[in-house]
Amino acid sequence: MRIGLFVPCYVDAFEPEVGIATLELLERFGLDVAYPFDQTCCGQPMTNTGCHAEAAATEALFVRNFAPFDYIVAPSGSCAHQVREHLTAIPQTDEVKDVRAKTFELVEFLHDVLKVDAFPWAEFPHKVGYHSNCNALRGIHHARPSELNKPAYSKPLDLLSKVKGIEIVTPARPDECCGFGGTFSVFEPAVSAKMGYDKVSDHSRAGAEYVVSSDSSCMMHQKGCAARIGVPLKFIHIARILNGVSA
Repeated sequence: MRIGLFVPCYVDAFEPEVGIATLELLERFGLDVAYPFDQTCCGQPMTNTGCHAEAAATEALFVRNFAPFDYIVAPSGSCAHQVREHLTAIPQTDEVKDVRAKTFELVEFLHDVLKVDAFPWAEFPHKVGYHSNCNALRGIHHARPSELNKPAYSKPLDLLSKVKGIEIVTPARPDECCGFGGTFSVFEPAVSAKMGYDKVSDHSRAGAEYVVSSDSSCMMHQKGCAARIGVPLKFIHIARILNGVSA
């Protein structure tokens, strides 16, 4: 199985260790993983701001880079959602449709495709609260949103439960947005910050030592909010925990 590793812009720039952990984790399962070196953005910032047509060249490059692979895997729910649902500024050829369909976020790939049932190398003896990125939660269905009257499930929590020593604590509003929202945090900074303050305070009251997420963007926002109001939380991407990071 040939995997194309897509590392989002902000991960590459600010948290390269997340991309490295994703690569190492996939290789632990015997997968043939390659990183196309001329990859760039998936086009999400342009789409979020209503400039979708301007994303056409970026989308076409994404398809050229990743068409040869069996699966494309990214450590980001929002970017995976962008490709699957909004990569539409270019003609929808069979090749484009194929790339969109075989693009997965890391958690859902491990849970739904590989069906991983153990991480014997992983140990994380800490209390953690999980942050569900909005696109991952409602766009690619990581878990059941609280507004739906359906049986509860959570793919990321199912994977984390297989890590030795970990203790999951639940905030009062577990699937509330943290306020990052991509370009929303740029155009509505005051609202975005207040939402972030509420979110990190909720995690702190629940007793979390770490906030874990599948999206570095949300965690960067929350990390800044926690520092501003003095909430003593640490933040870590789920890929690093599943890959066996030592705290």
